[in-house]
Amino acid sequence: MKREHFVKVVEEALDSLPQEFRSRIQNVAVLVEDVPPTQPSPKSGQQRRLLLGVFHGVPTTKKSMFDLPSGPDHIVLYQKNIEAVCSNGAEVCEQIRLTVIHELGHYFGMDENQLKDV
Repeated sequence: MKREHFVKVVEEALDSLPQEFRSRIQNVAVLVEDVPPTQPSPKSGQQRRLLLGVFHGVPTTKKSMFDLPSGPDHIVLYQKNIEAVCSNGAEVCEQIRLTVIHELGHYFGMDENQLKDV
């Protein structure tokens, strides 16, 4: 998938969120990169879990008005990893949506156990 189309699907996923959640998202950038900078090269015949996205920042449940500004929080989606776990364009679109929701869950202070139910 071309990067422009991938970014458009990300935007559509964000736009499709219920208004009550969208209105609470403040100062969060969503970025798209190919792969995580520290991802090791694949070794032939070896299965590994790929990181599809990550939230960088302070969850809203941990923020305080006394914190020094540290720049915007941001979510990074890893396009090549998302594409690698999907077999067609429809699956890529659905995985983008799921990954955006998952990482926004971290933004709202949810941990991995809580996100399993989402």
